Amino acid sequence: MNRRAYQAIIRLRFMLLVQYRVAALAGIATQFMFGFVKIMVLEAFYLSTTEPQPLTLEQTIGYVWLGQAMLRLLPWDGDGDIQALIRSGNVAYELCRPLDLYNQWYARAIALRVAPTLLRAIPVFLVTMLVLPPRYALSRPTAGGFAAWILATWGALLLGCAITNLINISMLWTISGEGIIRLVPAVVIVLSGMAVPLPLFPDRFRTLLELLPFAGLVDTPARFFTGQLAPGMIWGFLVRQLIWTAVLIVWGRRLLAKGLRRVVVQGG
Repeated sequence: MNRRAYQAIIRLRFMLLVQYRVAALAGIATQFMFGFVKIMVLEAFYLSTTEPQPLTLEQTIGYVWLGQAMLRLLPWDGDGDIQALIRSGNVAYELCRPLDLYNQWYARAIALRVAPTLLRAIPVFLVTMLVLPPRYALSRPTAGGFAAWILATWGALLLGCAITNLINISMLWTISGEGIIRLVPAVVIVLSGMAVPLPLFPDRFRTLLELLPFAGLVDTPARFFTGQLAPGMIWGFLVRQLIWTAVLIVWGRRLLAKGLRRVVVQGG
């Protein structure tokens, strides 16, 4: 029974979010602009160095386009509606439902990440694979690489939703939430590989970054898609994603339970 309720939450939230097509089109234009800027900067870097790099220029271009295509999958913001409920005190209605609150918010997070991603990713993939000149195009993956990318993207979704819930839960300790909302995007963009591909970082930093959960959001899926990682390595990386997801879910549940014990609903 509860499973059907959570499925209904995902479905209804998904149907609501896919209506924002104009916003998605505007976002696609922005993502192409930033994609080309990043590619040109990285291309200049490759042309100015003679040292061998862990990624080829072709793989780096693919890495950038994959990051742009899957941008909305990143947990760099929380659920605005949940945050508004907490600010107004209407979160009390959420507590009256005969469902686990954490699971409710997690189901909403799935729709929040998937719906905008589908609206933007499909056009980005089509244009970068079929329209752009070969110099700037996204190369097609092997069958094994594509399968590994699907699994890694699924792991990234689960991990991203766990981080999204932590952002939502943090609102129980703040009044406006502006601090965490402004801090999280910078952390996620840099540490996930969205700003600079993680393989291009110095070795001592790269090793640490690859152990953090953020690497599972962008870096891991992109490296399998571009062929930088062999498809057979997916299981170890997927286990890492799932372990971090489990850790963050347990942490989020504990924070939520602690926050609800001390929560004061505005207006009584």
